[in-house]
Amino acid sequence: MTGTVIRNTGSWYVVRTGDGQLFNCKVKGNFRLKGIRSTNPVAVGDVVDISPGADTAFITAIHDRRNYVIRKASNLSKQSHIIAANVDQAVLVVTLRHPETNTTFIDRFLASAEAYRIPVLLVFNKVDLLDKDGMQQLNDISRLYQGLGYACFAVSAIHSQLSTLHEALKGKTTLFSGNSGVGKSTLLNALIPGIEAKTAEISASHDTGMHTTTFSEMYDLPDTTGAIIDTPGIKGFGTFDIEPEEVSHYFREIFTLSRSCRFGNCTHTHEPGCAVLAALEQGRIAASRYQSYLSMMQDKDDGKYRAAF
Repeated sequence: MTGTVIRNTGSWYVVRTGDGQLFNCKVKGNFRLKGIRSTNPVAVGDVVDISPGADTAFITAIHDRRNYVIRKASNLSKQSHIIAANVDQAVLVVTLRHPETNTTFIDRFLASAEAYRIPVLLVFNKVDLLDKDGMQQLNDISRLYQGLGYACFAVSAIHSQLSTLHEALKGKTTLFSGNSGVGKSTLLNALIPGIEAKTAEISASHDTGMHTTTFSEMYDLPDTTGAIIDTPGIKGFGTFDIEPEEVSHYFREIFTLSRSCRFGNCTHTHEPGCAVLAALEQGRIAASRYQSYLSMMQDKDDGKYRAAF
């Protein structure tokens, strides 16, 4: 029997079969020993084979994944945590105020999605909180990422300004992610009435979010074949299993310019004849993007996976 994992609570998985049946499943013990270096060998979005039992069904196999998104496991430095599998696109929900999403966090997410060939939509939430300066910042940052080919949406979940975003989600399986406190759950409640995703006020002392989603779950979008995979808010996002020499491949503008560098193995940090450094000096590459690139280049040296961005 085959189905799709629609919920993961850590030790239990809910699998929905093609005829709509739901099965509470566990992973067979020996399944974890097959060289899967992950804290969760099965993720929401996985297509799996299950074997129903008298009380509990067991997941016996995972079908080949089209793609997946992973991050560094929070406690085990040499393991990954699969956020979701078999997605058509990802939405990164960010805010410019209360809390402020760091551009390094945005760039890390974008680069990781590039590595796994997953298109990303950037959703700037809480635009109702922005003053004149904030709106100018929103315009500037949107112009930057739109210039790189990333679709940007300015929304206010509490005011339901979501029609354009809803159109972009139709017919697709979309991973929703973002820092804690950016209003991801409020946004989901507006897009899918009735799911009652938990929300909470952000921390007044630190202006940061408090986790309200504690597990990953797939929700069907109303009036469309699309679905959203909700994930716990993440305070730090590090790439996994990407070598330093590959990082430039996942920054679109750096990869394009690197073809004009004098040396084929240019790291774009100090080499003569570097087209990237020349573009940076001329203002043709955003300084924030270049700093994010340097940050990711240093990941394997100074343990940034453990830091919040």
